[in-house]
Amino acid sequence: MPTEYQKTEDGVRRLTEAQLRVTQRNGTEPPYRNAYWDNDEAGIYVDVVSGQPLFSSLDKYDSGTGWPSFSRPISPDAVRNEVENSAWFTRIEVRSTGADSHLGHLFDDGPESVGGLRYCMNSAALRFIPVDQLEEQGYGRFLPMFTTEEARPGENAQLAEPTS
Repeated sequence: MPTEYQKTEDGVRRLTEAQLRVTQRNGTEPPYRNAYWDNDEAGIYVDVVSGQPLFSSLDKYDSGTGWPSFSRPISPDAVRNEVENSAWFTRIEVRSTGADSHLGHLFDDGPESVGGLRYCMNSAALRFIPVDQLEEQGYGRFLPMFTTEEARPGENAQLAEPTS
């Protein structure tokens, strides 16, 4: 992973309390009371800590859960999955590979037509960049994915074996 997407003290220092609680303390924000659960603009979602590209609006769908949900990451190496055990259940946590930010959880109840996965993310872990700002914010390489399906990076993500 390029060093530009690593966690830095400056990156963490500029976070709001909600962003700190989610990304650094593995928190969860309330459903339907977060910035992106119903955002339907075209663009990409990046890690709020490092700016690492994580998800595309092309893979976002309304899961009915009140959190932004995606069928896959923007590239296979954008996120990693870890087993999260609690006293009551086991689930799969999703973290960014660059800054190691807690993003949300992965479930296998997504739309079958696009692989059956639901990356259920916290808006507080993300920053949205609209298509018309991709170039100026340094993400111009993602513009082709919004004009041609063949230009999309990565393959449809599979439910990867989590690391423990």
